[in-house]
Amino acid sequence: MVFAALAALLAASGVCEAKDRTVHRVMTCNIRVTGLEADEGHPGRPWNERKDICLDVIKSYDADIICMQEVVYDSDAFMEENLKEYFAFGFPGPEMDPYTEGYHNIAKNVIFFRKSRYEFVSSGSYWLSETPLIAGSCSWNTNRARHCNWVRIRDRKTGAEFRVMNVHLDHKSEEAKRNQSMMIAAEAGQYLEDFPQILCGDFNSGKTQPAVTTLVGAGWDDVYSGLHEGEADQFTCHLFQGAEYKPKNPGKRIDFIFTKGPVEPLSSSIVKDSRDGIYPSDHYFLVADLRINPENE
Repeated sequence: MVFAALAALLAASGVCEAKDRTVHRVMTCNIRVTGLEADEGHPGRPWNERKDICLDVIKSYDADIICMQEVVYDSDAFMEENLKEYFAFGFPGPEMDPYTEGYHNIAKNVIFFRKSRYEFVSSGSYWLSETPLIAGSCSWNTNRARHCNWVRIRDRKTGAEFRVMNVHLDHKSEEAKRNQSMMIAAEAGQYLEDFPQILCGDFNSGKTQPAVTTLVGAGWDDVYSGLHEGEADQFTCHLFQGAEYKPKNPGKRIDFIFTKGPVEPLSSSIVKDSRDGIYPSDHYFLVADLRINPENE
């Protein structure tokens, strides 16, 4: 009875039951940088007041792959300590060597994947600039340096091999967002059409804006939109206010999970969970269940 109730709850939330071993559950979570003075004095905003809530919400979805944005020293240490069943890639890097703590306008996009399920194949990182191999480099009037982390992993049971990319585009310059998106599409385009790829992140753009339409034009599928066709889109940035937030554009969802190649989207939902009125971040998270190489499984 308990299992049936849980399955019904997950189905009602729009997310498939994740025990099916052909299903890969993916989350994208902008967890909000820590240490900014502006965070202090706002209920639910300081990291120390919400870190356990953030972890609890993420763990409650039992995802196989978790892409986090805005990760800095203390949040990375906390998540790695409490998500030991996952391999974490993407926090250390040469551009952060001068610093030992805090936020210096370079937060990282860390990818967590379940050790028991996936075998690590390869990984990489590049900067979303005209000099992608120079750490911390900026171009196109971007407000700050932006990067893409990626991992290539293999399902230990099915042998399905695929790539996961994690990004956070600029938040002010439309020129930067467009060019950063074009760069992501071009880099991913080096892979064969039948190689599965997943792209997660905060794009600081709605689905009708160039940063997103560029990816769709390059063959990427927006999982949430594809599964909720005909529905009005929903916002994901809510500034810790949840349903009380009144955005200028209530249909501007800026957090996305995209797929390319043989990936079948099964379900997707926006995670609006809170604990005692405190939200885990200033963004809602996004979760999706995907089947890789569906014809082979």
